[in-house]
Amino acid sequence: MIVPEFEYLSPQSVQEACALLMQYGANAKVLAGGSDLLVKMKDGLMKPAYLVSLKNLDSLKAIRYQKGAGVIIGARATHNEVMNNDILQEKYRSVCEAAHSMAADQIRNVGTIGGNLVNAVPSADLPPILIALDSQARIVGTSRERTIPLEDFFLGPGKTALESGEILAEIIIPDQPTTGSNYIKFGLRRAGALAVAGVASSITVSDGTCQDVRIVLGAVAPTPMRARQAEHVLRGNKISQELIDEAGRVAAVESKPINDIRGSIEYRRNLVNVLTKRSLKAAIEKGHV
Repeated sequence: MIVPEFEYLSPQSVQEACALLMQYGANAKVLAGGSDLLVKMKDGLMKPAYLVSLKNLDSLKAIRYQKGAGVIIGARATHNEVMNNDILQEKYRSVCEAAHSMAADQIRNVGTIGGNLVNAVPSADLPPILIALDSQARIVGTSRERTIPLEDFFLGPGKTALESGEILAEIIIPDQPTTGSNYIKFGLRRAGALAVAGVASSITVSDGTCQDVRIVLGAVAPTPMRARQAEHVLRGNKISQELIDEAGRVAAVESKPINDIRGSIEYRRNLVNVLTKRSLKAAIEKGHV
């Protein structure tokens, strides 16, 4: 297959990009890394008349720390740039590890964090760990900017909170007293496989007691989902193996998997049970975020 004809637009600012998206509406798509979009175009799944390239928007590429805000990741940052960033390695290594678990090196060199989130694929690896770290999405449009919790960004498979003329500009991971965080997934190959199930956790422990926790499940619901009942099992209680085991069982019941070629409902629920326990233990024991 070949890519169908399109007009390539190269705006010089975020506002110009938003204006072009507003002008051409459903006939336009954002081009960042293109690792997903161009494949879909080749396969005939998408036929946009216009591609609005973000290539010249260097302001969307930086990864920086801002006191009082946290770590800010530009939507154009590639997975390998996320994986190798010194700031993230120091503060939120679990995000680097999640980026490393994605695809192959060639894809990570071009695929962007913004593209990974905007595609809203239920099995994506970055959304669960970013949600577990209470991340925010900064969205820019033609007439306004807004910042929303990342967990509210996903509305369904392939559907996000982006409105006409809007671009996902940045992800903000706020400063937090997290003891540790972790993302773990199971795929059908040793490397580069889509998650059959994935679990991210972020936990704060003081004097052996869970002060706060966030558990996020991937690939087992239409969107990344908080396992709030499992969180309730842990929050405010002394950490023990029995408590972690109970959290795993509760998370499995909360999950909403489907049957497909990669796994049955029962298989995925069992994976959620196992992966939740492993993710929580890793977050507690490693003591890194």
